Amino acid sequence: MSQIFEVTKAATFDAAHHFPMGPENSPHRRVHGHSFVVEATVRGERTGDMGFVVDLTRLEAGLKAAAGELDHSLLNEHAGLERPSLEALCLWFSDRLKPEFPGLSRVTLVRPTIGERCVLQV
Repeated sequence: MSQIFEVTKAATFDAAHHFPMGPENSPHRRVHGHSFVVEATVRGERTGDMGFVVDLTRLEAGLKAAAGELDHSLLNEHAGLERPSLEALCLWFSDRLKPEFPGLSRVTLVRPTIGERCVLQV
């Protein structure tokens, strides 16, 4: 019987955004910022000499590098984030991490100060 594990690493970043669409008087049209937590989960069996699903040091480095691209930036200026919803951010992180981590199974984006969370099952 195979044993399937899920391991998760998290990173944080702060960024601003706005939503150019929607009603003229919407507060979301104005530039505003959030603190974000992004989590990447890799699913699989233990492999290699160490018996890891994934080397957490590599996963942390990849996740922090991706979050670093967005940190203290205007999200709307990044390709794929012209409409920077939580869903778009999950896809953006998945696109960056999946090539290096084929076992990537979930990307979670959280805005803890306002109690919002989005989960992408990859």
